[in-house]
Amino acid sequence: MPVFWLILIVLGLAAVGYIIGRQRALASAGGDSRHLHSLPSYYGSNVSIKVMVPAFFLMIVWLLAQPFVIEGRVSGMIPDSEIREGSSASLLMAEVRRASEGLENAVQGGFMTDEDARNARADFTDMTQRLKDAGQVVTNTITQPILKAAQAHRAMVKSSNLYMSIAVIAIAVAGVFWGLAGAKADFRARNVVERSIRWLLVAAASIAILTTIGIVLSLIFNTVEFFRLYPASQFFFNPTWLPSFGGGTDADGNPLSKLGIIPLLWGTLYISLIALAVAVPIGLFAAIFLSEYAGPKTRAIAKPMLEVLAGIPTIVYGLFALLTVGPLLIGVFGDDGLGWMQAGTAVMTAGLVMGIMLIPFVSSLSDDIINAVPQAMRDGSYGLGATKSETIKQVVLPAALPGIVGAILLAASRAIGETMIVVLGAGAAARLSLNPFEAMTTVTAKIVSQLTGDADFASPEALVAFALGMTLFIITLGLNVFALYIVRKYREQYD
Repeated sequence: MPVFWLILIVLGLAAVGYIIGRQRALASAGGDSRHLHSLPSYYGSNVSIKVMVPAFFLMIVWLLAQPFVIEGRVSGMIPDSEIREGSSASLLMAEVRRASEGLENAVQGGFMTDEDARNARADFTDMTQRLKDAGQVVTNTITQPILKAAQAHRAMVKSSNLYMSIAVIAIAVAGVFWGLAGAKADFRARNVVERSIRWLLVAAASIAILTTIGIVLSLIFNTVEFFRLYPASQFFFNPTWLPSFGGGTDADGNPLSKLGIIPLLWGTLYISLIALAVAVPIGLFAAIFLSEYAGPKTRAIAKPMLEVLAGIPTIVYGLFALLTVGPLLIGVFGDDGLGWMQAGTAVMTAGLVMGIMLIPFVSSLSDDIINAVPQAMRDGSYGLGATKSETIKQVVLPAALPGIVGAILLAASRAIGETMIVVLGAGAAARLSLNPFEAMTTVTAKIVSQLTGDADFASPEALVAFALGMTLFIITLGLNVFALYIVRKYREQYD
């Protein structure tokens, strides 16, 4: 049974349980809701919660565990001889999954019968062609062991889905009876519902925490695996980035791939510095104008228009850098101008556009921080004879400086993690250079390129993306923690 229909069945049982639970509670009070401990809706909600929560919990756990259990059993059916040189067990299992899904899709589309898909004696060459004719993705010719593993995988998935459907529906029906057992006048349904909602909210809040922990653990495990295959000293101190997707080592036993992070970090920091050089003055001046000079009508129009920049997708900024800013800079600094720039993709191109993207981050945060400065400080300055500009320079900005620094650091962490603008606007050359009109690349751009290539996922050339991500995570985490520390200290002083 499809998961969508299973969800509808559970929701239907919950709705029926709500109606019956409400009616039974009223009936137990002789039709007078005043004799009930809780409102009638709480009794219905109690039944619905006891139907949905256990059923959906079981469904989620089952769907998460099912791939690991099935693939663990299927992988034992494939002989080691099927793993070709340059391949891995994970890539082979990916081929098994594709073949299994292809068989199911072909049966559903009417291109073959279920008996043909389950036929253990089917010719694997003919099966490969039939799957291709059915429009399924098959990367190479399916061998007999892979075909048998795919057939077993498909059968296990179907059986598992059937058992899951039976178990979920049974749990949901049991929840109906469990909830109806409490549909009595003296049952404290409101307390139960409120407590259940509280735990549901706790679970929802925990998802974000658990997701963060999962991301960090994934980065750590894959980074450790990378450093088992590639020397950490060469990663952190080698000034060359030149991956060789063929892998291998030279005569001295050193890896042929040069995976030094230094040029990538330099490109990341260089572009971020140019972006901040654009965003900080413009954003700060805009914040000062909005908070100190603009009237209510002007502020009501200008601030939303400025913050529209924050809602523009970064891919649009990247295209703006590639198609507009790059050619514009070429016209000024290219061969027809000063002769400093050879192509539209350069550090300056990406830095300028990224700076435009960061303006609302700096201006909005700085505006809120400047507005938080107590009015009494301004009034005291005016009372001593200071002008408006002198008050801003000597009173408001010094008082708001810790918060403004925190806003700048948060904008810097946003710049360091940007991807699409640098992919389209900065180029792909990993080099150490001070020339802002040359093409460079960043850590995020190389994470994308390393994970979208044809390298084996277990090779250093692919796993380096996790080491790059871990390094970037530590840098941005440090910036965020420092920024939050400054902002919190500032708030403690002026709240």
